[in-house]
Amino acid sequence: MINKIKEALAALKTQFWHRREKLGPITDEEKLAEFITSRASMVGQTSLYGYIKTRAGTRFPELFKNDIFLTSINIAKWQIWAACVSDLVVYTGNLIYREDVQATQIRATMRSVVSLILETIGSPEEAGPDFNQSIEMIKMRLSSCEFDDILELDTIFTQSPDALVHWSPIVDELKVLDEDIVRNSIRFRWQEPRRELREALQVGSLMNERPD
Repeated sequence: MINKIKEALAALKTQFWHRREKLGPITDEEKLAEFITSRASMVGQTSLYGYIKTRAGTRFPELFKNDIFLTSINIAKWQIWAACVSDLVVYTGNLIYREDVQATQIRATMRSVVSLILETIGSPEEAGPDFNQSIEMIKMRLSSCEFDDILELDTIFTQSPDALVHWSPIVDELKVLDEDIVRNSIRFRWQEPRRELREALQVGSLMNERPD
């Protein structure tokens, strides 16, 4: 059981370690892809494990003896990660738009960043059969986003709260009771990554990578 817990939390601990490191300027697509990947993992996993631990209480370690639960939590982890990537991609595009960049340029850059992210993670077997559909939804959302207006946060950060509520391996009756708190918990966790991105993103350098 101890080994299973360590394996399940290993990626989460890694993200906490990276989070403590000083974040350098984000000047190219590779650095932006790394940032989005890591912060999506951090927000998604802290929200998911935090919710499960709150509901399970002292029974939390016992859950990792159950192979069915482990399968469910791995599927949830990747689904919530994909939703977090989706929200952060749109938020990044929104920040770039504020620097008077054309929507077509923003979309091209963010498509390239998404491709880099997906090349890195591949197709994890533990992510479940619906994961590829969630990846396609990221691409569809990016294609349909106009990036021609300043978007409100409530308009951008919609997919990750939905995914946390939907995919968390908690019985539906409890999810109904918890929904508002759960949604607010992940919205709160987005505050720090947004601040980091605003401070680190170098739009001029990033966009100069691509032709007009």
